[in-house]
Amino acid sequence: MKVKWGEVVTMALLAALAGWAYLGKIYGWHHGFVFPSWLSAVVLILAALSLGWILFLTIGGKMIERRIVFLYVGVAISLPLFMSIKQEIPVSAEVQTVYDELVRLPVGSKVLISFDYDPASAPELQPQAEAFIAECFARDLKVIIMGLWPQGPQLANQAVERVLQRDDFKGNNIQYGVDWVNLGFQTGNEFVIQRMGTSFQSMFKTDYSGTAYEDLPLVRNVKNFDAIDYSMNLSSGFPGTVEWVQVAVDRYGLRMGAGNTAVQAPTVYPYLGNQLKGLMGGMSGAAEFEQVSSRPDKATRFMLSQSLAHVIVMAFIIIGNVAFFRSGRKSALKG
Repeated sequence: MKVKWGEVVTMALLAALAGWAYLGKIYGWHHGFVFPSWLSAVVLILAALSLGWILFLTIGGKMIERRIVFLYVGVAISLPLFMSIKQEIPVSAEVQTVYDELVRLPVGSKVLISFDYDPASAPELQPQAEAFIAECFARDLKVIIMGLWPQGPQLANQAVERVLQRDDFKGNNIQYGVDWVNLGFQTGNEFVIQRMGTSFQSMFKTDYSGTAYEDLPLVRNVKNFDAIDYSMNLSSGFPGTVEWVQVAVDRYGLRMGAGNTAVQAPTVYPYLGNQLKGLMGGMSGAAEFEQVSSRPDKATRFMLSQSLAHVIVMAFIIIGNVAFFRSGRKSALKG
């Protein structure tokens, strides 16, 4: 097999550049890169022209290799993260409902957030969590965190830490135990939710760090769901939104919204209205909430990558069909 040294060197340079950019962000060598608007436009135009050229070659009978497709998809996902192009993101009615639920709450209201997912689903649900927590803090709502998945509370702490590092929250005196608390993980699935209907403390003797429940001012007088003004379940599976609806909403009347992965969201749509007060679905749901709350962040940036990647995939579907008919394979299949 002949080694194509040009491709090897190109990939090595790209890997080195990506590593330098990533490590530089972590260790403070730089503060990130953003293309100016004109350069972002030039990149998009060149990408469109190159796709047109590939289509022209395909029509002429010259087929491209599959690794070219992989390269285009990789570029479509990575380059938009450095672009300054703004994508218009319309806000759906279900995401607007989540925001409206927070707007209607008076200052000091208690919001329960259950983190029922693991790191595998964090790319979709962590932006939802950060956007939702940021809006709660901005409105001076009290946040009570828990999790029915073992790694959920850890992801919750990461989300809160990132929110508190933002410039618009650095001056706020947001105190643990007073303005927010992390009760941690409790095993038992639906049983935990059922017991919380009568006593939170029976399930959470201490918080995530080991502080006794009664020593936390925020939850000291929180006995059951009656003290919760609104709840958000961030879920990627079982136990998750369905179990919360069946137990906490149907039995105890908890007012609740949900944030789900794009795969799971369609399964909980039937609960919207009477049972679920709002729904954020996948990365787009997080981006929509960022828009309606006027805090565009990483979900908004990631949506541009996702949109361009979809465009690239659709373009190559068209090119692939042209190649299929051009190569005569359709006739061969009929024969």
